Amino acid sequence: MSDLLIKPAGTSGKVHDITPQSADWGYVGFGLYRLRPGEVASEDTGEREVILVLVEGKAEISGAGRDFGALGERMNVFERLPPHAVYIPNGRHWQARATTHCTLAVCSAPGKGGYDAQVIGPAGIGLEERGKGANTRYIHNIAMENRDVADSLLVTEVYTPQGNWSSYPPHRHDEDDYPNMTYLEESYYHRLNPAQGFGVQRVFTEDGSLDETMAVCDHDVVLVPRGHHPCGAPYGYEMYYLNVMAGPLRKWRFQNHPDHDWIFQRDSKA
Repeated sequence: MSDLLIKPAGTSGKVHDITPQSADWGYVGFGLYRLRPGEVASEDTGEREVILVLVEGKAEISGAGRDFGALGERMNVFERLPPHAVYIPNGRHWQARATTHCTLAVCSAPGKGGYDAQVIGPAGIGLEERGKGANTRYIHNIAMENRDVADSLLVTEVYTPQGNWSSYPPHRHDEDDYPNMTYLEESYYHRLNPAQGFGVQRVFTEDGSLDETMAVCDHDVVLVPRGHHPCGAPYGYEMYYLNVMAGPLRKWRFQNHPDHDWIFQRDSKA
């Protein structure tokens, strides 16, 4: 199995605990809790800022000395409702107590103390359609650069209909060359509907030094340290993924693969 494909460690509790050390990179961290009603998750942020995303279910969330109360509305991620999300800065503590069955994502990156703890969703998060034809997908921009809510983190979630492609045409953001490109590590947390389905993700560089194609299942995570990273949803199965990106600059600038950029150019003129 590819080192880039991370399977969940069970079906309850903290099933993902990806750190810069375990991923062998410098910025992105991703954790995932699957909690039963009454169960509690809590962590110190240390030197890292955190965005908590209620992927599904409800929880009472507090952090950095503030009580945000009962949050959550989306009971199934494929309802496509905008997610409830909370920002917690570095040097703080947070806690979430599940009031229903709950899936809680913990997105992290280096913090600089520039923002206060706050609720950052669902207000301000709309469903955006992107792409054309079998490249159509639907986006919730939770914390992309158009939202001034974090020091380092870029967080978004994407719904890819059955039979469609996403993160396509293939593109990369693995060079610190702003404004042409920014260096951003990225993780993909995948869900499938129905849950027994699978999707496909390829991570590859133009020189062929990295070329991995993975079948992803419900609750899998794919790491993208560099290179292009398209994914596809087979007929019969809708795909969701939650992206976490971070690097030295909180901006998303990428370049399409030169062999496939013609697709973008054609569709942008249509």
